[in-house]
Amino acid sequence: MGGDVELGRLFIDDQVEALRDILSRNEVLTDVLAGASELRLPGWNLTAGCVFQTVWNVVTGRPATEGVLDYDLFYFDASDLSWEAEDAVIQAGRARFADVPATVEIRNEARVHLWYEEKFGVPCPPHSSTESAIDSFAATTCCVGVRTDPDGRWRVYAPHGLSDVFNLVVRPNPVLAPRDVYETKTARWRTQWPSLTVLPWP
Repeated sequence: MGGDVELGRLFIDDQVEALRDILSRNEVLTDVLAGASELRLPGWNLTAGCVFQTVWNVVTGRPATEGVLDYDLFYFDASDLSWEAEDAVIQAGRARFADVPATVEIRNEARVHLWYEEKFGVPCPPHSSTESAIDSFAATTCCVGVRTDPDGRWRVYAPHGLSDVFNLVVRPNPVLAPRDVYETKTARWRTQWPSLTVLPWP
């Protein structure tokens, strides 16, 4: 794969192809994608660190899975906001991913507003989709989701584009998560990927 600057300057359709090529090098990620497709979760996306950190690894010459702590699988089901309904999905995922050598975190993004304030100290308006949940990540660089259609076609959600991801630039997204969440995350990331450019909180 070429240098990160060159990838960041590709046309967007070529960037999507480059992203697919990079993510395909992470066999854990592709296994989770296949399993998520089998589970047929509504509005699902594989997102967060497992996506952008795989890119950081590959463009800096590291093993694709290095430092990826877990695999976040979001779905959106507003028809039943009970914990019991979400837990049933989590248990089904646990059975499907039992042989995956990583933690797969499954969450119904329709329920996030029920627990977010207690965990992070600020209220979270109800999300309207998995994509709106991705929009609220603490850094715009993190706002990337991928999924596969039943025919195997990859779909990429990237409201802020992919150039920052390829260029190792972390840009704050002060729409929901508080400043301390951004700074805590970026401090940890910089210990693992020292070549990151972390832009300050506004």
